[in-house]
Amino acid sequence: MRRRTFITLVGSAVAWTLTARAQQPARPMIGFLVSGSSDSFAIFVDAFKQGMLDNGMVEDRDYLLDLRFADGDYGRFPTLAAEVVQRKPAAIVVTTISAARAAQRATATIPIVMTGLIDPVGIGLIASLARPGGNTTGLSNLAQDVMPKLVEMLRATFPTIKAIAILFNPTNPANREMMSKEIPAQASSIGVTLRPVEFRGAKELDATFAALGQQPPEALVVMSDAALYDLRERISALALRHRLPTIAYVPEFTDAGALMSYGPPRRAMYRRSADYVKKILAGAKPADLPVEQPTQIELSINLRTAKALGIAIPDGLLARADRVVD
Repeated sequence: MRRRTFITLVGSAVAWTLTARAQQPARPMIGFLVSGSSDSFAIFVDAFKQGMLDNGMVEDRDYLLDLRFADGDYGRFPTLAAEVVQRKPAAIVVTTISAARAAQRATATIPIVMTGLIDPVGIGLIASLARPGGNTTGLSNLAQDVMPKLVEMLRATFPTIKAIAILFNPTNPANREMMSKEIPAQASSIGVTLRPVEFRGAKELDATFAALGQQPPEALVVMSDAALYDLRERISALALRHRLPTIAYVPEFTDAGALMSYGPPRRAMYRRSADYVKKILAGAKPADLPVEQPTQIELSINLRTAKALGIAIPDGLLARADRVVD
C-alpha cells in the first residue's frame, strides 16, 4: 500500500512538472543582423543587452538572442535574414541599411528595429519619422546632417588644410548619396579638395592605405558605415602608421586610436534600441512607434594620437570636446 502511494506521488509530481513546463510562456527570440564579426561588434551587443536589462529583461531568462554575423560582407544579409525569419522571432534588430532592406524583403509582419541608420526616410525604409508605417521603426543617426561638419572640424584643427581623403563604402547607398551632395558642397565652401577612397573589404585595407600613402592627403575622414566602424581598430592603426590625422563619425573610433570623432555614441544608440524591442514585446506596433534621432552629438579627441602625430590641438577645440582620451 505504501509503495502504491509512493508511486502515485512520484507520478503526480512528474505530471505536475510537465504541466508547469508546458504552461510556462516561451521566451521570445530576438533576431540580430550584425554587419561585422563577433569580436568587433561585442561592445554594441553588450550595450543592447544592457538596454534590455534596464527594461528588466535578462538574456536566456526573459528572451533569447539569435546573432547573425555578416563579417563585413553585406551580400550575406538576404540569406541571414531568411534564416532568422524561419525561426519566427518576435523582432529583428538591424545594424545597417542593407540588413534592414534584407529583413524587409524577408518579412512584412515581423517587427524590425533599426539601431541608428542613415536617413531611413530618404532611402525609403520608412514613410516618416513620426509615423514610420509598415513593420520597421527604431533609431536614425543624423549622419547626413553631421558628416559635413567633420570637414569643418579638420579645418578648425588645421587652418591651412587643402586636401582631404574620405574613406567610404560604395555598397552603402547613403554613403554614395552624401559623397555626391552634402560633403563635397561643404568641402568646396571652405576651399578643400576631397579625394574619395573606396572601401573594398577588410582584406584590401592594407593595400588601400598603401595606395593612399603614395600621394598622401593632409587628413582622412571616415564615413558613417557599419562595416567601417566594425574595422575601427585596424583603420585607426593604419592611419597612424601612415601618419594620417583621422576624424570619424563614430565616437568609438577615438577609443580605437583615431585623432578625433564627432557624432552620436553608438553604444548609447544600441542601448536605446532595446527600449523599442521591449515595447514591441509588450504589444506595441512598429508603425505606431516614432523613429528617434540622437539627442547627443559627441566631440572626442585622442591626445595620445595627437602627440604621436606631433599635432597641437587648438585650445578652442579642446574646450569644446565632450571627451578627451589621454
